[in-house]
Amino acid sequence: MTLKIGILGFVIAVGLSLVVGALRSHKLPKIISFILGFYVEFFRCTPLIVQLFFVYYGMPTIGVKIDPVFASIVTMGLNSGAYMSENVRGSILSVDKGQYEAAKLLGFNSFQVNRYIVLPQAIRVAIPAFMNGFSTMIKETSMASVLPVIELTKLGNQIYAKTYHPFEIYISLGVLYFVMTYSMTFVARKLERKATKWQ
Repeated sequence: MTLKIGILGFVIAVGLSLVVGALRSHKLPKIISFILGFYVEFFRCTPLIVQLFFVYYGMPTIGVKIDPVFASIVTMGLNSGAYMSENVRGSILSVDKGQYEAAKLLGFNSFQVNRYIVLPQAIRVAIPAFMNGFSTMIKETSMASVLPVIELTKLGNQIYAKTYHPFEIYISLGVLYFVMTYSMTFVARKLERKATKWQ
């Protein structure tokens, strides 16, 4: 369950961060700029646990009932997407402006410039931040224990309530989280080597 929430939430976060980060790196109409800015700042400036409570317990008050696992996945995705979108925006802005001008001279339109020239370079720069975001999300799935979701931390708490052996249980939880997150460093290194092959 921990991996399910973490991986699906990460997929949502990556998709959101690419779209929001790419849009916010360009000049936009004020209303769109305000909406995207509000999304980013709202999720960055409020605690994740409050967001989980709002989505799962608050939404039913307006007639929207959400499954606790789905609520966890969506909230984690929205939260991490806000943080990661700033990494994407910074990565896009780091691309040399001369490349935009050269692409225009070669007849590329705005979509082609972003698709074939800017985004590939920006994603290469953003890969370490993406991998860090995934590791953070795996650890933050423990927050889902505040909802009726039996993930790793809640399962540990339930075992503790029956056995009263906190040391063994929480050491085991720590080791499991460490293995899941540390394994991402190897994936990150492989992706970085592949991304920089043609640098």
